[in-house]
Parts: sequence; structure tokens; C-alpha cells
Amino acid sequence: MHLRKRTVVTGGAGFLGSHLCDRLLQENFDVLCIDNFYTGSKRNIVHLFGNPYFEMYRHDITYPLYVEVDEVYNLACPASPVHYQNDPVQTTKVNVHGSINMLGLAKRLKAKILQASTSEVYGDPKVHPQTENYWGHVNPIGRRSCYDEGKRCAETLFFDYHRQHGLKIKVARIFNTYGPRMHPNDGRVVSNFIMQALKGDPITIYGDGKQTRSFCYVDDLVDGLYRLMGTADDFTGPVNIGNPAEFTIMELAEKILQITGSRSELVFRPLPSDDPVQRQPNIELAGEKLGWEPKVPLDTGLRKTIDYFDDLLRSGNARE
Repeated sequence: MHLRKRTVVTGGAGFLGSHLCDRLLQENFDVLCIDNFYTGSKRNIVHLFGNPYFEMYRHDITYPLYVEVDEVYNLACPASPVHYQNDPVQTTKVNVHGSINMLGLAKRLKAKILQASTSEVYGDPKVHPQTENYWGHVNPIGRRSCYDEGKRCAETLFFDYHRQHGLKIKVARIFNTYGPRMHPNDGRVVSNFIMQALKGDPITIYGDGKQTRSFCYVDDLVDGLYRLMGTADDFTGPVNIGNPAEFTIMELAEKILQITGSRSELVFRPLPSDDPVQRQPNIELAGEKLGWEPKVPLDTGLRKTIDYFDDLLRSGNARE
């Protein structure tokens, strides 16, 4: 008799996915990790290869997947502008074709499925902080649209499968997340600043540095996803999962300089197009429905993340 629940995590070798695999194994799940290694890395999951309840399968979810599982976490998608703008057509395909394929799998198996959506569905928001009932302010034809509109379309598909086929769905809108196993060259502000500080390179600030972000440590984020999957079937989301503590980009740079002891200078560049000026989640719904709130302060999380990148640089693995 199979007592462990079988779970598939698409994008399981990525930053978030690998931490989710860790958590699911701790919770006694049987985990099938799916990844095509476009942005994921075997280094993120190599510590799991000896675990008899962990399995790795190289696959691109824009093609159908035929496996037998009880639950599906759909995390597969390049999530940083550097990666998703590198092949924007493929990014849209992963979000749309990939979602259709994973929803089809869940429909056939009558499995519960969670979509890792994003705060980017709110675009450059006119409402602050953002609540789940805000429809967003998104450019449909900009350089970020492959990701923003791809994720919005994925949410549409999830809710249509739910309404049309009675599929059990969960939709999480993930806000800025950071921590060990972030890709060193993903162009995100936390990894950029840490890598530049550790190397002694100038720290690049786009715009005037007054734009805000809310940074959630990866363990907190994964806890939110896990709790969401465990909620009653009548709660679909979408639900914001992120840290409401808001910091300016300048404050982040100063914290990283202080923790690393780096003497990097700050340099300013023009703000990229469609880059949101404010981003802060309202997490009242997550508190009410999931009993969830982030616990790791920014300083604590940054120290762990800096240690990770420092080890990467010392071992010569920071180029991957």
C-alpha cells in the first residue's frame, strides 16, 4: 500500500522548486522533480539524489507529461527578466502550453494542482499595497509582457479548468523572494547587489533607488505554498504570498554593503521600461486562510544568502 502522497514539482531544480522539494520530503511526500534545466541547476538538488523518495526527470512541460501523482506544484517558468526576456516566445509557451499540459495531467488524475503565479500580474500597480481583487495595470506588448501576460493567462486557464471541469486548483501570487540557490546571474536586485558587493564591483542602481520592493525569504515563501496546497478544496486563491515589509532599493544596497563589509561604490543607471515603482503585498488573506505570515527578517535572510554566494564564488561555481 502506498502511504506517501506522490507529488510532482515542475521547475523543481530551480531556486524555489528545489527548496519546495526539500520541504515536501521533510513532510514525508514522494517527490518527482521535473526540470529541463533552462534556468534550474542540478547543483540545487544534488543533495537529494540519494533519497529513495526523490526522483528527477528531465522534461520540458510545453510537451505533455505522463506520470501518476496525487498533487501537482506548477513552478516551471524562468522568473527573472534576464532569463524570460532571453527567449520571450518560449516564456509565453511555458506559461500557456505548460499550464494546459499540467492542468490536463491533473484533470486526468483528479489531482489537486497549484500554480505559482506572480505579483507581476499586477503590473505597475495603481493600488498600494496590492490586494488579490486588484486587476492590475499591465502593458500587453512590452518587453516584460511574455512573463506578465503569460502568468495572467495561466491564471485564466486555471480558473476555467476549475469552473468547467471541477478541478481542484490553488493559485499563489508570489512577491519578490530571495535566498540561497538564487541564480547568481539572474539579474534580480538581491543577487545582483550581493555579487557586485562580494566582488568589489560597483553596485548598479536603476533609477534613483527610491522605488520599493518587499523581500520574502525563501523558507517563508515555501511554507506559504505548502500551507496553500493543504487548505480546503473550496479555497482556490489567488492569494498573495510575500513579505509586506517594504524597503527602497537604496536601503537594500546599504544593508548589503554593511553586511559584506564591501567598499563597492553606487552607480546609477536609467530605470528599465515597465519596471514597477512600488511593489508591496497585502497578506491579510494569507493570514486568514493559511494562518501564514513571514517570519525571517531581511537582515537574517540576507546573511544566509550572502554566505551562499560567498561559497559559490570561492568554489568557482558562480558562472553557471
